[in-house]
Amino acid sequence: MKEEKKENDSFWYKVASFIVNKRKAILILFIFAVIYCVLCFNRVKVNQDITKYLPKTSETRIGLDTMNNEFVTYGSAKVMVTSVTYDQAKELADSFLKVKNVKSVTFDNDTDHYKGTYALIDVTVDGEAEDKASIKAIDDIKELLSNHDYYIETTIGEEERNSESLNNDIRIILILSVIIIVLVLLISTHAFAQIPVLLLTFGMAAILNKGTNYWMGTISSVTDSIAVVLQLALAIDYAIILCDRYMEEHEKMPAVEACKVALSKAIPEISSSCLTTVSGMLAMMFMQFKLGYDMGFVLVKAILFSLVAVFFFMPGILLIFSNLIDKTRHKCYVPKISFVGKFASLTKWIIPPIFAVVLVAGFIISNNCQYLYDTKSVESAKKSESRIATEKIEENFGSSNQLVVMVPVGDYESEAKYIRKLEKLPYVTSALGLANQKINDEYTLTEKITPRQFAELADLDVEVAEFLYAAYAYGQEQYGPVITGIDDYSVPILDMFVFLYDQYKQGYVKLSADLDKTLNELHEKLDDAQLQLKGENYSRIVLNLSLPVEGNEIYDAMKTIRETGEEYYGTGNIILVGGSTSCKDLKDSFATDNLVISILTFLFVLVILFFTFQSAGLPVLLVITIQGSIWINFSIPALEGQGVYFIAYLIISAIQMGATIDYAIVISSRYLVLKKEMSLKNAVTETINQAFPTIFTSGSILVSAGFLIGNISTDPTVAAIGIALGRGTIISIFLVLFVLPQILMLGDTLIEKTALAINLQRETKEASGKIAVAGHIKGFVNGVIDADVNGSVQGEMRVIVESLLPSRKGEINEQEDDEEDDTDGSLLELNLDKINKDNKGGKN
Repeated sequence: MKEEKKENDSFWYKVASFIVNKRKAILILFIFAVIYCVLCFNRVKVNQDITKYLPKTSETRIGLDTMNNEFVTYGSAKVMVTSVTYDQAKELADSFLKVKNVKSVTFDNDTDHYKGTYALIDVTVDGEAEDKASIKAIDDIKELLSNHDYYIETTIGEEERNSESLNNDIRIILILSVIIIVLVLLISTHAFAQIPVLLLTFGMAAILNKGTNYWMGTISSVTDSIAVVLQLALAIDYAIILCDRYMEEHEKMPAVEACKVALSKAIPEISSSCLTTVSGMLAMMFMQFKLGYDMGFVLVKAILFSLVAVFFFMPGILLIFSNLIDKTRHKCYVPKISFVGKFASLTKWIIPPIFAVVLVAGFIISNNCQYLYDTKSVESAKKSESRIATEKIEENFGSSNQLVVMVPVGDYESEAKYIRKLEKLPYVTSALGLANQKINDEYTLTEKITPRQFAELADLDVEVAEFLYAAYAYGQEQYGPVITGIDDYSVPILDMFVFLYDQYKQGYVKLSADLDKTLNELHEKLDDAQLQLKGENYSRIVLNLSLPVEGNEIYDAMKTIRETGEEYYGTGNIILVGGSTSCKDLKDSFATDNLVISILTFLFVLVILFFTFQSAGLPVLLVITIQGSIWINFSIPALEGQGVYFIAYLIISAIQMGATIDYAIVISSRYLVLKKEMSLKNAVTETINQAFPTIFTSGSILVSAGFLIGNISTDPTVAAIGIALGRGTIISIFLVLFVLPQILMLGDTLIEKTALAINLQRETKEASGKIAVAGHIKGFVNGVIDADVNGSVQGEMRVIVESLLPSRKGEINEQEDDEEDDTDGSLLELNLDKINKDNKGGKN
């Protein structure tokens, strides 16, 4: 009665009572919150371009911003048609030209466009990649190809296609995840009606998190794709803990009171449990590559909303289903695995040294694996249509790596020299810039010519040409040629044609009808060229390279291209942009981000465990175990000769540590309690049997979620994260069950000696006969006792004294009972200060 009264007076009981008593009002608030969040679903903006998360100071980010501000990039597509003759392909190419908003079509009979029975047609549309008109043009081309087998590689409408594909993938993943979770809960719960309670609680948390993503403005497609599934896998434990507490308390008291007591006990337990998970997510938010911040923030929010749903929403749902829960009770079908405990006892001197060797090997191998930075290099079980199209086109016509070089505008002579040098490089297959665009067999677009040469080119009278040149010189404030003679004054053809067109439009120059038509057609082409290749501050040169998108070979080539440009434009004036620069920037940021995540995750978890266990040694053992699982996880692809996608490595390093360390905590917590009550051998066996249902439930859900994401998602980034998560969780579970128990047994002395005094094991006293007791005892008295006792016990006892009644100063007296027992006994004086002093000296 005293304990029950003490519980009822606790702060958490008062909080729990308020929540349970106000459950109807709270449920109404949740209904309003759900309505708001559902309405916000479609207002969440999803970003498909991960380069937007690069640091603002990275060259790729600077280059992309510069290109968006200064140039127009028309949408384009590569259309490969299979099993066609050249004439049929030519006919198709001609029909594409008639499609509205198609700007140009390139197709001829060279091997770049026709090979065997495969035709590759290049299409450029009159609009940018996400313009509706551009998307409509590609849709019209697909209709023309309805009777053919074809593949289209294009960025036109890519965001819309990817978004639709990802949404379909996640719907399938979520449905399958729920089915698997229901099956797991059928095995691990104690009542069938617990399952709808758990699913409703999770559903509430997921809706709240997804709807409030609107507050962030924009989130990444990667985060949007996996957040809900990861939330399900990471946070369903919290609901299970409260549900189990309720079932336990309901055995002794009515439903409402059981719910209050269960919630008062679950709040601190769940809150401390979530800290390690949150710490991993927080570490991600310190990454330079801001995708980590994006995902970390959303997942931290997901954990917090899961806590809100469990603490405030779930009690009301539990009481609604309480009668049904009582009627659908069944036994837990998770088996005991005593053999694992016996194995641990037999191998406590063998497994730890083996693990130490594996740990070192895993560290070395995982840190020397090949990291991938281009999504095209990442293998996935399921591929999108665009990915399949790209691979088919590259298989038949080879791959091309496009690199954009931006140089200061205006110096056409330097640009022409630079382009000529670039064209001589062995890996440059083509170079496109204003300075190398021919307008006929004799002249390039930026070449300087005299008035007479311009008159011949434009079919003008020489006098008219001289007048135009004089006007141009005057407008440029170049008065020398006007005074000394204009005949030898030369101007770039591009600039002169633009000036001529402006004068013609203003009515200063009269042209014949034929020349008028020619000038307008020429101006349209020149205007397109300028929009794409000439900006206010930079000129753009587009290179096609016969090199892979990532790797030292392309990085060395980029260095050569930059250094060659600096010969003409000076140091720091060349900007490179493309898939390869993105890979290089990601590679540079990865080195820092990897170090940051590793250190912060390690420290966050270590500090949390230190305060949880009040020990310096135990947290280190637990963190090393889970860190070992991370190293082993990423050693596997290295041993298989596969690369590791860098985002998967960074994110899973944080999530795996934050999430699966809980399994190690469950094992360790139970072991520390049980080893005081029984031998280490029995304690380990009982620990594993007690902890296995929790690890089975949580682990199987996390593993399932990971592998479902990895094998169903068509997004290579999302798939890579899923596979690494599923594989890593399996390894963590294996180490926690088959390695950690041996480490705990072997390291028991270290754990005890590094424990703080306030957490030290009290001295154990043994006595038999009739025993007078004053104090709180815990242990065996022909059974187990854990109570405040003030009286005498007949029999044998082996107990831990945790607190004493002030009036008796901690006495345990072994004495005779004149009436009932003739056993002689001697007085055992127990002094707590003496015990603490002895324990500090290593005595137990």
